[in-house]
Amino acid sequence: MNIHNIHTENQELRKALIHGIYFHGHLCPAMPIGLRAGLLAMRTLKVQRSQDKELLLVAETAEGHAMACFLDGVMVATGCTYGKGNCEKLRYGKLAFTLIDRKKKSQVRLSVKGDFVIRSLSESPFIAKRREGIPPQDIDPGLAEKVVNRVLSIPERELFQVMPTEPWLATESKGSFEAYRCQGCGEAVYAPWVRIKDGKHYCIPCSGYKRT
Repeated sequence: MNIHNIHTENQELRKALIHGIYFHGHLCPAMPIGLRAGLLAMRTLKVQRSQDKELLLVAETAEGHAMACFLDGVMVATGCTYGKGNCEKLRYGKLAFTLIDRKKKSQVRLSVKGDFVIRSLSESPFIAKRREGIPPQDIDPGLAEKVVNRVLSIPERELFQVMPTEPWLATESKGSFEAYRCQGCGEAVYAPWVRIKDGKHYCIPCSGYKRT
């Protein structure tokens, strides 16, 4: 894929797209839509990309449905990730998310407009190839570039619905720096997830206890 074939005058979006493609692994329309959605949500809240846990992303995507790549774009744009612990997934099967500014206690919910999603699923040549079971990286790059250029050019008002929401009761989680060696597998497990069995420390899989 040649990034020079992707056209956008928005340099912030172009820079995010380069990182997004590297992170995501292939070029598809859903990831860039997520980039645009994340950037729009941050502009709406007047916040910068999250360096630590300043922001919280609550995504409504799930697994095993078309355009789920949307979430990777949102994460790249906002800096909210699973590793930092400021990305949660509700698994509603929707292309929507809430972005929360923990400091200001403000938030916004953003969704991809339903008409666009339904139309894309029925009319997009790229999606048609995906329906055939062709992996995204094996689809003609020209076809992928064409659809990406299309989603980058659609006005935000035609692509997204932005909705203020009621204050989210987001709790600030403190990271654990205390770890124990599991007496079963020998791997390190952090304190909040340690299970005690016969007076010994175990990870959840080795303990035989439930996850919670």
